Amino acid sequence: MLLHSRWNAPVALVLLVAAASLGIAARFYVPNVWGQSFFVATRFWILALPIVWHLWIDRGNLTLNVPRKREVWAGIVSGIVISAVILGAYGWLGRTWIDPSVVRATAGDIGLLNPIAYLAGATYFTFINALVEEYIWRWFVYRKCEVLLAGKLAVILAAFCFTLHHVIALAALTGNGWVVALGSLGVFLGGVIWSWCFLAYRSLWVCYVSHLLADLAIALIGWHLLFG
Repeated sequence: MLLHSRWNAPVALVLLVAAASLGIAARFYVPNVWGQSFFVATRFWILALPIVWHLWIDRGNLTLNVPRKREVWAGIVSGIVISAVILGAYGWLGRTWIDPSVVRATAGDIGLLNPIAYLAGATYFTFINALVEEYIWRWFVYRKCEVLLAGKLAVILAAFCFTLHHVIALAALTGNGWVVALGSLGVFLGGVIWSWCFLAYRSLWVCYVSHLLADLAIALIGWHLLFG
């Protein structure tokens, strides 16, 4: 191990969580080529860091497990429940609290006011980004949290780390404190559920299926806000 075991997990967490948060902040609050370039650089960083760290620092091996039926079904059931909560919260409170004009203005700044562009982005967000986030935040971040804390406490810490950059994004996209608070709570609870699933199944498949369905609900809400 190239890094002393005492510092392995906290250094890994700081390097990844800070990059994720700073990248999102640059994307929304530095509206020029520098902000976008920094955002892209941090995306590459948080994508590469887990693999590099696992192979070079932890001296681990990479394996790919075939999803088992019970993992897929657990993901479907939990994903449907989370999606129902997201859509219900939007129908009950979000439609009153969220100003569509603010969302459209922010979406216009990043090129998502075109329906085709939005569908392409939503497809990536739902099917690809969900898998990428599970690889980053459950396979890597949760396991590093587990080095520092016992299983249940690691679930809470991993969910907190997962929530931080979403708080920044929600603030930029909605400009509403209540939406940021409620949305951040929802993201945190999603992080708890997916980290718990990883703790229980030791597989990304259940987390990915569940996350995919939750992101699909968010994509539908986004479409309604922008084009509905």
